[in-house]
Amino acid sequence: MSEQRTEHRRRIGDAVLKRDGIPKTQGSFAFSGDLYAAGMLHGVTVRSPHPHAVVRGIDATATLDLPGVHAVLTHADVPGEPFYGLEFRHQPVLAIDRVRYVGEAVAVVAADHPDTARRAAGLVAVDYELLEPVVDAELATTRPPLHDPPPMGPHHRPDDRPNVVRHLRLRHGDPGARGDVVVEGEYVVGMQDQAFLGTESGLAIPDGTGGIDIYVATQWLHVDREQVAPCLALAPDRVRIHLAGVGGAFGGREDLSMQVHAAMLALHTGRPVKMVYSREESFTGHVHRHPARLRLTHHADRDGRLVAVHGDVLIDGGPYASTSAAVIGNAVMHACGPYRVPNVAVDGTAVYTNNPPCGAMRGFGAVQACVAHEAQMDRLAAELGIDAVELRLRNALAPGDVLPSGEVITGSLPVADVIRRCAALEPPSADGSERDPLSFPGGAGGAGRGEALRRGRGFAVGFKNIAYSEGFDDYATARIRLHLGADERLVAEVHWAGAEVGQGSTDVVETVVRTELPDVEVVLAPAGTATVGSSGSSSASRLTWMAAGAMQLACQGVRAELARRGGSLTPGEEIDVEREYHHRPTSPIDPETGQVLGERVFVAFAACAMAAEVEVDVQLGLSRVTWIGCTVDAGRAVNPLALEGQVHGGTAQGIGLAVMEELIVEGGHIRNASFTDYLIPTILDVPTSFAVDVLEQPEPNAPYGVKGVGEPPTVVATAAVAAALRDATGHPLRRVPVRLDDLAGLTARGAAAID
Repeated sequence: MSEQRTEHRRRIGDAVLKRDGIPKTQGSFAFSGDLYAAGMLHGVTVRSPHPHAVVRGIDATATLDLPGVHAVLTHADVPGEPFYGLEFRHQPVLAIDRVRYVGEAVAVVAADHPDTARRAAGLVAVDYELLEPVVDAELATTRPPLHDPPPMGPHHRPDDRPNVVRHLRLRHGDPGARGDVVVEGEYVVGMQDQAFLGTESGLAIPDGTGGIDIYVATQWLHVDREQVAPCLALAPDRVRIHLAGVGGAFGGREDLSMQVHAAMLALHTGRPVKMVYSREESFTGHVHRHPARLRLTHHADRDGRLVAVHGDVLIDGGPYASTSAAVIGNAVMHACGPYRVPNVAVDGTAVYTNNPPCGAMRGFGAVQACVAHEAQMDRLAAELGIDAVELRLRNALAPGDVLPSGEVITGSLPVADVIRRCAALEPPSADGSERDPLSFPGGAGGAGRGEALRRGRGFAVGFKNIAYSEGFDDYATARIRLHLGADERLVAEVHWAGAEVGQGSTDVVETVVRTELPDVEVVLAPAGTATVGSSGSSSASRLTWMAAGAMQLACQGVRAELARRGGSLTPGEEIDVEREYHHRPTSPIDPETGQVLGERVFVAFAACAMAAEVEVDVQLGLSRVTWIGCTVDAGRAVNPLALEGQVHGGTAQGIGLAVMEELIVEGGHIRNASFTDYLIPTILDVPTSFAVDVLEQPEPNAPYGVKGVGEPPTVVATAAVAAALRDATGHPLRRVPVRLDDLAGLTARGAAAID
């Protein structure tokens, strides 16, 4: 991607269009799947059709005999370390002696045409000895281990049970405390896919001296390099990762996909190698949202004050760790919701199975927790006879309160404010005109015209931590080179390795530089590992905060040096400043109690509240979300227009999880790995009426007071829609996505099956 110049006079708080919006809508934007290099070959991965099997042998004779095939590589051809991984390096580059999920990479093929490469991959003969797969997460700890011994983090609680990624105990106050009113519930969250429209793809180009350039759609350039370089037996500076155009991410691109495979083929053949996953391959080849089962018991006094929360959270991580340890940590730490709870006893376990791999996805554990804790708050309100919004207000967290981890909230967390403001939002009044038949649930398919329509309204509030936690040293680097341009104007060449995945991080970078250096032309250099240090990942709602901090520091350094030189530069003279921004430190937790071993587990939080209105045809079991009202705690809005877009997009994904998005897995096999069978919301499935209310209460610990807003709307949307569906039908609906039979009351007594 070429450098991008701008002279817009933008400042923090200005509403501006995204720089890549027009080329993307016009179809002229270059995505990673559009990459091309002269003489390039095409790579394809040979994948396991079995969830669990021993690999007894691989025969590539027929493949190599096919004209146009240039290479077939197996685990024996991996030049360096045979394993990679985000948190634990235990996932094979190519299967060594065993496959642990359907879709695991076994071999890679390079040919001179993509069709030839696909045919060649189909000719690789793999001799499998089938093993009994572990597919029930509830029984995983009683089955033979998939990894022996399983890897474990330094602050993880030792666990003698097999197939445990991490077991976390959270104990606060008196775990035996009881309240006057008690409600118990069990909730299930299905496996959701990130469903980005651009499949995994990239191009690896050998440099002729043994090094490699990899152009790829990713979320974390430098951690990609940290994983790829050892596998290729190369020094980090010999592996250069460049950000190619990203067609969506949502957590699914944090883990490696084709990076090592394409690089191996390119280094082996001495030619560029391009790899592009098919849609089915993308579904099986990347991580998904963890399916979860949550059991919670809420205790309250008769005035509605929470006394205690007890519970158990189980998530299925699939065959490799990915980010499961962090996700279960988040799920447990958010299990009580944004409420004051003096006594907590919650256990969380992430397990290995032979189901599809799971890892990061927007909301990262807090989504699953919110589905459960908000359903519990509604049930508690009904039991007490207290208005559901009022119950939430009576228990809302605020600065100075103590979290279940023992952390004291010291930043901005306006939970009560977002609740009040969201509860006050109302949908527009009907105009009295005849209703469009397409607007009824099922109307687009001619299924219904409102003969058995029920309306419902739901409300949910949640919160999400910002940036990384539990002692992770989270930082971002920015480099600015100031020099005179051809017209003798000052030019700031900005180097930044944060991944622009559609969320607008490059616009944040530009806005901060324009704010700090208002009279300088700005040039954004292409993102890559060769010219600047790590910026961290495009995840955890962190990049606005971290980009603002790093750019502000770099700009301050430029201004100071420019002032030292009298405020001007001569032709040929330049200023080069690189700065590294670290947010305030976090600390790990005691593995036995979940109590923080320092001041804080998390950097900060963002709160969000959402009201949802739905219509349900209770005969057909069809539903439609008709209105959304959302109040989001934004800290300080950098670009209000982009912020509103994040709320809309995040809500759409939450609606998807509430009513339609689920990977159906049977015996370790995904049964709906296509956009024909895996449904995501279209323009007809999201409400045309959507009120976005931005609450700006600056975060005192953040540059400019900013917060990240990419995740909080997703965290609350599923819970809010599920609540509205319960209100419309009167059914418990303890499983998401809610199924047609559940809405029509065909499941036993209207209670959603949770098996």
